[in-house]
Order: sequence, then C-alpha cells, then structure tokens
Amino acid sequence: MEFLVASAIGVMTAGGLYLVLRLRTFPVIMGMSLLTYAVNVFLFASGRLTIGAPPILTDAERYTDPLPQALVLTAIVISFGMTAVVVMIALGAYLGADDDHVDDPAPAKDGSEGAA
Repeated sequence: MEFLVASAIGVMTAGGLYLVLRLRTFPVIMGMSLLTYAVNVFLFASGRLTIGAPPILTDAERYTDPLPQALVLTAIVISFGMTAVVVMIALGAYLGADDDHVDDPAPAKDGSEGAA
C-alpha cells in the first residue's frame, strides 16, 4: 500500500512540475493544483496508512494520527483560495495583453518593446 501511495505522489509531482514549466497560463495553473494534491496526499500519508483505526488516541492498540488530517483540511482551503487568486491574475493578464504566455516577450532588435 505504501509503495502505491508513494508512486502516486511521485507521478503527481512529476506531472505537476512538467505542467508548471509550460509557457501557457492554464497548464501552469493545473500544474500548481497537481502539486498541491501531491503535497496533500503526502501530508495525509505521513499520519500512517491504517485502515479501520480510530483517528483519536484511545485505549486502542492501533490509531491514526489526527494532526496530518487537520493539516490536509487546512491545506485544501488554502489551495482553493490560492487557485482562485492565480486564476484571477491569469485572467487579468490575458485580458490586458491578449496573450496567455507566462514568459516576457523578447525585446526587438531596434530597441522597441515586444517581438516583431
């Protein structure tokens, strides 16, 4: 089970990094979301992967640590807010420049702004 979760975290991280390095805003936003999901799964898995165990410390012999669960819930709320802000910034940049590239345009050879 741990190998499957670790592999899923690795695949999500690799896919997120690939999308973040794209030159358009939509893949960058999707890559950031994928990286956020990978971190959330990592935090959740850090509390031990136990099935059928109570999430609180009682007299049980097996239990699940509740702290990573609380951290994941907080991270979900923060990532939702971050995604909303990034989408609004990307939309403003697209409407202002009629282009959704994330890199700056190369300066023209004559010294004027933008590429010809």
